[in-house]
Amino acid sequence: MFKKVAPYMGEYKKYTAWAAILMCIGIVANVLPYFFLYQIIAPLTRGEQIDFSFVLARVIAVAVSEIVFSVTYVQGLVFSHIGAYQTLKNLRVSLQGKLEKQPLGNIRELGTGRIKKVFTDDIDQIELLLAHAIPEGIANIVIPILIIILMFVSDWRLGLLSLVPMVVGMFAMGMMMKSGMEKMNDYYESATRMNNTIIEYVNGMEVVKVFNKDGDSYKRFGEVVRGYRDFTLAWYKVCWPWMATYTSVLPCLVLLMLPFGSLMVLGGTVTLDKLVLVFCMSFAVGPSFLKALNFAGKFPQLDYKITELEKMMEHPPLKEGTNGFRGNNLDVEFKDVHFGYEDKEVLHGVNLSLKQGTTTALVGESGSGKSTLAKLLVHYYDLDGGSITVGGQDITDMSLEALNDQVSYVSQEQFLFNTTLYENILIGKPDATKEEVLEAARRAQCDEFLERLPDGIETQAGDGGKQLSGGERQRVSLARAILKNAPIIVLDEATAFMDPENEEKMNAALDEIVKDKTVLVIAHRLSTIKNADKICVMKEGRCIAADTHEKLKAECEEYRKLWEASVSASTWKIKEAAAL
Repeated sequence: MFKKVAPYMGEYKKYTAWAAILMCIGIVANVLPYFFLYQIIAPLTRGEQIDFSFVLARVIAVAVSEIVFSVTYVQGLVFSHIGAYQTLKNLRVSLQGKLEKQPLGNIRELGTGRIKKVFTDDIDQIELLLAHAIPEGIANIVIPILIIILMFVSDWRLGLLSLVPMVVGMFAMGMMMKSGMEKMNDYYESATRMNNTIIEYVNGMEVVKVFNKDGDSYKRFGEVVRGYRDFTLAWYKVCWPWMATYTSVLPCLVLLMLPFGSLMVLGGTVTLDKLVLVFCMSFAVGPSFLKALNFAGKFPQLDYKITELEKMMEHPPLKEGTNGFRGNNLDVEFKDVHFGYEDKEVLHGVNLSLKQGTTTALVGESGSGKSTLAKLLVHYYDLDGGSITVGGQDITDMSLEALNDQVSYVSQEQFLFNTTLYENILIGKPDATKEEVLEAARRAQCDEFLERLPDGIETQAGDGGKQLSGGERQRVSLARAILKNAPIIVLDEATAFMDPENEEKMNAALDEIVKDKTVLVIAHRLSTIKNADKICVMKEGRCIAADTHEKLKAECEEYRKLWEASVSASTWKIKEAAAL
């Protein structure tokens, strides 16, 4: 396992090495008092006289040993924690960098709860391995082994007697680890389900309250929490008997040595002072050895966590080139595009051309593949087949940064960071002046609600932008795209949350913004895109027709159905209830 973590330690490996050395010195210092105790007791067993100065010198030596132990052990812990937390930082940075290059769909499949658990809980628990298990484990196993060798040198028979409890304890430890591993998968899967369900429960609380689904939602919440409890208890119940065995037996190396050693002394085959010496050494071995084995019990858990972490990071990243944009123009071409989520293909050989400076609209029923096609242009996912080019250059040939410089993407669900609205808009162009940010906000029709806010554009957006309405969030995200001023714009239901009073102004602003740009727009309200240069009709993952509004009305039955449904929806009103 150390090999898996070592690459992330970098220059801080030396801190872990020094920590192990200092802790070994500390353990030796902590063992020495037992030998000083032996030096006091041994003469007494032989009937010899010892003076006060002899005893005082040993007492002082014990005190010095304990001071050395405290200083070296604590300093070892300082070094081990410096190395550990630097390594955790490197792990998180590495994971973050790899996640950024993953297809967005894969990240969503992992679930917020699982990602949060890996980034925080799982990586934090690796600290136990780095700061404690490795340096302390090394120190607490190396020194006891040396002492056991000394016990055999003193008397091999007493040494063997001392090993019996160790063998029993290690057998119990092995059985605990073997039994625990069989339950560990279920335990961690239940923990992941619980994390995801808790986050979903909190995020969906508003819907739950509105539709009086407290009982159903809490029932599911309770089921996963109880499931986690049951898996945890099942895991612990398997481990507890073995844990009780080794924690009881390992510290008591004198369990067999005391009765049999006493018989050997009475029989004259072993001297009393040798028995006392081995006794003292056994007291030094037990606690350290038990501590080392307790760390060993953590290794299967840590191995599981690191394996899960590596699985996440090993997922194939997006196919990305290193080139900048070098297309001949800003024409966009979808050529025989195939794409699917997991095992289900949702786009079946789509061919579509977006000419530079024109607006192309995608229409179709929900699930027809409109948003998926738009997301593929901004390289949210890799294609299963075909290609997408900008100016003749495949999007996989250029870096994500180069592609993002050419394309602005505005969707119906825009995320705002919990900072000021000014900072949220500035994301579109980090080096923009304040005047440019204010102009972008004005062109996105943000002035109306900014005037109502206490701090104007310096108002905090709140967690996920919750201080604003859906339409206001969309206008802020639109201002972000305006500020970016990319030559290609993708609008995925960008006006979905617009109220009727502001829709006309927003459409006018959009008309101004998209002028002379290559635009791909998705809208369910067909009246907003009837003037597009080209309208592509999507059905079941295929582009079945592409032409102007008038020609499609005349020649495409699917489009006529969509248009009639859109017109009907726009004129629909709730009938006045009959008087009671």
